[in-house]
Amino acid sequence: MSTRELVVLGTASQVPTRHRNQNGYLLRWDGEGLLFDPGEGTQRQMLRAGVAATDITRICLTHFHGDHTLGLPGVIQRLSLDAVKHPVHAHFPASGTHYFERLRHATSFYEQADLREHPIAEDGPIATGKFTLEARRLSHPVEAFGYRLVEPDGRTMLPGKLRERGIAGPDVGKLQREGHLGSTRLEDVSTPRPGQRFAFVMDTRLCDAVYALSEKADMLVIESTFLAEDTRLAEDFGHLTAQQAARVAAESGVRQLVLTHFSQRYPDPQRFLDEAKAEFDGEIVVAEDLERVQVPKRRSSPADHPAP
Repeated sequence: MSTRELVVLGTASQVPTRHRNQNGYLLRWDGEGLLFDPGEGTQRQMLRAGVAATDITRICLTHFHGDHTLGLPGVIQRLSLDAVKHPVHAHFPASGTHYFERLRHATSFYEQADLREHPIAEDGPIATGKFTLEARRLSHPVEAFGYRLVEPDGRTMLPGKLRERGIAGPDVGKLQREGHLGSTRLEDVSTPRPGQRFAFVMDTRLCDAVYALSEKADMLVIESTFLAEDTRLAEDFGHLTAQQAARVAAESGVRQLVLTHFSQRYPDPQRFLDEAKAEFDGEIVVAEDLERVQVPKRRSSPADHPAP
């Protein structure tokens, strides 16, 4: 059975608190594990959350500020220490390649993991396969990219219709691959299955890319460093408020909004929830460290999930 969930490893911004570690998020997507922005302490948070190094198949960095990357050396060394056999693909802004190299080789260790670097220089798809992983440039004082995972639309087979036409076993696979089997068309024995979408938006001001990444996302993980009372500070430092994040979700047709990356200046997380509720009437999660958030179940029909 497939697993699609977000494991929250850290939710603080630049300064951690007693209850919030710096950033870190693992998206479990069927057989893949995408680790986003491993900040300082990520390796220990993985242990506490029950995440193994072998779970990681991709590392995605939005930008090279310390609260998003200082956990990278430990994670990379753990891949070798635990003798991870599969390749691990690392995506990061090309302009920060020198930082990535410094972090990758921060100390001496016996490197045996297969870590493959994929610097990002422009907007667009950066990986394809069972899903497409896209990146778009955000608006922050240093170059930053957001990420978007898009699963292609498919079809759900209808067992009753298959039985009516005497189709079973290997013939089902052949019908799925070729689109027809004798006089039976694939659409005769199946219904459309909309693909799911996940978006990850960290440090940025409002910009077109924020909306493009968020469009029709089943789950949007987005920074909300500030509250609306500090909108000017958010703009000055290249961040979003909870109010702005919620408006993006509402205007982009998001199903589930996950707020994170909170400034230490706000001790009460309820304020983020209250501010977001005023703008967005969908599901809202004010992320907590070590929380597991399930990706919403599939939309019921393509009409509920139109192409952007």
